[in-house]
Amino acid sequence: MVMNLKKIINNKVAIVTGAGSGIGKAVALGLAREGVYTYLAGRKKEKLFITKQQSIKENNKGNCHIIKCDVTEETDVRKMFMLIQKHHGRLDLLFNNAGIGLQANTIDNIKFKDWKKVIDTNINGMFLCAKYAYQLMKKQRPKGGRIINNGSISAFTPRPRTAAYTTSKHAITGLTKSIALDGREDYILCSQIDIGNAETAITKSFKKGVIQPNGSILKEATMKAEDVAKSVISIFNLPLDTNILNLTIMANRMPFVGRG
Repeated sequence: MVMNLKKIINNKVAIVTGAGSGIGKAVALGLAREGVYTYLAGRKKEKLFITKQQSIKENNKGNCHIIKCDVTEETDVRKMFMLIQKHHGRLDLLFNNAGIGLQANTIDNIKFKDWKKVIDTNINGMFLCAKYAYQLMKKQRPKGGRIINNGSISAFTPRPRTAAYTTSKHAITGLTKSIALDGREDYILCSQIDIGNAETAITKSFKKGVIQPNGSILKEATMKAEDVAKSVISIFNLPLDTNILNLTIMANRMPFVGRG
């Protein structure tokens, strides 16, 4: 059965946005290990190059191709999908991952320009990538594919002082459900993976302490980003008549379930 599952995703084509660091990097490397031709998309080519070099060093079966792309720029996004259509004629997976946050602050102290930057990246950027992925998946033959949106535990339970980020991730839940509903007839499946405390450059500080709703500072547990990649690959392995609409993966000991 394991061999059959691997055959499903060998020779498939995927895009990972925000592939230069953190969860995006871990997912891109995980897909490459499985033999998936993986496009590494992001704003900083030097970081994408590091991801590619690591994949080469690991001798992964799937090739990695770097695409400099700002997901907030429709021209960049359109060009990326046109390139994939030209070279492959299809796309099997979009891991819609690129996103940003702000320094913790109450809403009265958030600058409007900073608010708009978060919304532009986390909502509009995901919309643009999903739009062009959907367009390609709908007309390719055989049609269909998967879009996996990186939500967050903040999509349903916010941290203190994260109004912009939390709002953006709540919006992704609506986007995910809408794509999943509209894509039924064309075998375009959409999932949302909500992640809690995967260890990245951003969350390393959680081990030192992060503010809690009652105002206290608490050291929080983290988990490996590679385990998030395993979850993405598990969803990708499913046939196109089966979907996992929502999946929550989190550090087991983080303060989330119940009262902490």
